[in-house]
Amino acid sequence: MQRRSTLETLPIGKDATRAALDKARETLGTIILGKDGQIALALACLLARGHLLIEDLPGLGKTMLAQALARVLGLSFRRIQFTSDLLPADIVGVSVFRQETGQFEFQPGPVFSQLILADEVNRATPKAQSALLEAMEEYQVSVDGNTRLLPDPFFVVATQNPADQIGTFPLPESQLDRFLMRLELGYPNEENERELIIGEDRRAMLEDVESVATPEALQALQKSAANVHMSDPLVDYVQALVRQTRESPDIDIGLSPRGALALVAAAKAHAFVEHHSGVYPDDIQAVFAATAGHRLKPAGNTTYRSAAELCQHVLDSVAIP
Repeated sequence: MQRRSTLETLPIGKDATRAALDKARETLGTIILGKDGQIALALACLLARGHLLIEDLPGLGKTMLAQALARVLGLSFRRIQFTSDLLPADIVGVSVFRQETGQFEFQPGPVFSQLILADEVNRATPKAQSALLEAMEEYQVSVDGNTRLLPDPFFVVATQNPADQIGTFPLPESQLDRFLMRLELGYPNEENERELIIGEDRRAMLEDVESVATPEALQALQKSAANVHMSDPLVDYVQALVRQTRESPDIDIGLSPRGALALVAAAKAHAFVEHHSGVYPDDIQAVFAATAGHRLKPAGNTTYRSAAELCQHVLDSVAIP
């Protein structure tokens, strides 16, 4: 059954897309309780045309968030369950010989959708994981010598379990770098957990969610987010943070130029989500751990063992303009 979009109830033009984003955030908050900060970061990641990695324990809402994002933004959605026997062809597709025509016909894989949920991506072998690399970076796939473009917009939302759990294959640095942000959801607080226990089933609620945007509206929002103003002092602040990651004795590998660009894009998108007139220092700080944490390699002798602690140490070491 065709789902009705609620865009018809919103103002027409630029205000409509702005209102659609606010409505999307509000709707997501009714599905994923008590995680407004993570929801804002997830929306900022998509507006910045990035890919999102959600890492946490099973059962904390990672898959639910990905499904809700696709539903509320009106995007075509496919879920790929990553397992140890998954093959690259299971992701990108395969050419099948048609006896009636005497020719090979390409059967697209699930990657040809606007939002892909790569569920438990670190349970697949590196060979299967690598099938996403070209898609995430070039927005295309190459099969049997032919290059095929992916839909626009195209997002990968991947979930992964902690690396110390049984049956996981750590993502290589090259693939981690394809993700604009990495988030953790964490346990809900007592009040929100009680509402989850006694309230309506979240999966049933998800079935009733109506899209509040269209792919075209999302593309317009992406353009607006990319045009958010960042002043020169804040560009200096970004450069100082990047330089600190490279010079700190607590970090072996700091942010690359691509990491710096990711930080700027994420900060602009976050400022747009929060209705700021331009990028504020708060926007840079809000996205820093999510954008930089998975790109930094801590030194062996550092006392900051988690990515969050290391990123906070970098923020504390650089003066705010």
